[in-house]
Amino acid sequence: MDVRAAVERVMPGVRADLERLIRIPGIAFDGFDHSAVERSAAAVAELLSGCGLDVGVVRSGGQPAVIAHRPAPPGAPTVLLYAHHDVQPAGDPALWDGDPFAPVERDGRLYGRGAADDKAGVMAHVAALRALGDDLAVGVVVLIEGEEEYGSQSLDRILTEHADRLRADVIVVADSDNWEIGRPALTTSLRGMVSCFAEVRTLDSAVHSGMFGGPVPDALLVLARLLGSLHDDDGEVAVEGLAGREATTVEYPEDRFRREAGVLHGVRLTGRGRLADRLWTKPAIAVLGIDAPATGAAPNALVSSATAKISVRLAPGDDPSSAYAAVRAHLEKHVPWGARLTVTLESGGAPCVIDATGPVYDAARAALSDAWDGTAPVEVGIGGSIPCVALLQARFPDAAILVTGIEDPFCAAHGPNESLHLADFTRTCLAEALLLQYLGRR
Repeated sequence: MDVRAAVERVMPGVRADLERLIRIPGIAFDGFDHSAVERSAAAVAELLSGCGLDVGVVRSGGQPAVIAHRPAPPGAPTVLLYAHHDVQPAGDPALWDGDPFAPVERDGRLYGRGAADDKAGVMAHVAALRALGDDLAVGVVVLIEGEEEYGSQSLDRILTEHADRLRADVIVVADSDNWEIGRPALTTSLRGMVSCFAEVRTLDSAVHSGMFGGPVPDALLVLARLLGSLHDDDGEVAVEGLAGREATTVEYPEDRFRREAGVLHGVRLTGRGRLADRLWTKPAIAVLGIDAPATGAAPNALVSSATAKISVRLAPGDDPSSAYAAVRAHLEKHVPWGARLTVTLESGGAPCVIDATGPVYDAARAALSDAWDGTAPVEVGIGGSIPCVALLQARFPDAAILVTGIEDPFCAAHGPNESLHLADFTRTCLAEALLLQYLGRR
């Protein structure tokens, strides 16, 4: 079978269906219309049913996931294909060049929330299945999660309740990065994550800033000093008890990183050590948002309470429970002037390391290299977190897990103007189809 020609034939339909998925704002966060997540799951189920799979929509106390199945021919392996159909909130629409949920192509990229993360992952699986059709020589289980962006809170229960249906020899997680445009990657380590809220309170209610300012600490000032304690003067994480190591072998040039991240001229990078270590194998802490009066509507009053959302990325080898305890202990130790502090855990996910040796990984490298016309993949870590990977490792320890790239350094996942590089997306679809063909030959 000419897999390359088959993928080329199905790509126009794949592109159209990707755009249809992008138009569904399936956001699993509290406060959003979850009927859109239901519609997103139904659309994914329809797509997989059209590939000849037995499909069901499942849930276990959370948002709907889709499980689809096609049994393996005698003696052939079964491959689990994972992606997620939910997306991040779009944020401020003024920061987008258009409607976040109205996909549009510009300069070879498809723009829209979820275009890369991770509706392209869903459609890479669909593309491979459509291309191979009746020539598919492996068994396939497809798991499309519905709340990955919200922390995969019900995924462990789904994996437990449907373990027999999901059991596989090989697992492909299509939710990571490629090394650069035109060069594929296999992800072999991922940082974990702890997300928490820190609220400080100093007053029963807001009071006049002139009449009481001076002796009374306002909550925003308290919060600013508390958040400043999380890093030292070099920007290195200052929380005791978080794991970290220097273990990378990949060189990440600073000029390339600054360009890809969009760092402004004159802004110094934070932390110490090799750049790849700071991104992949050391912890990181960021403040994602603050609840406080907006500047345009702020009265001349001392703020009584303020809350920050804190994101902690955990190095491989760390544990979410102990990391949360370390962050909470640090905040409690450093809260200034006796202010009342409440720390609340939102979610957590474990980091992981993948041993990418053996025949399955050899087949994956061959498929990626062939799809990228002889360009060998780079083995990388990523600073982001994919909670399902550690859960899948724990649930199916004998399966070979492949974490493959959909995104690229310029896709702006989670940010405004998220986009997908269409040429590399086609290569990703081809690589997955080739991988399934190579595994079937084995």
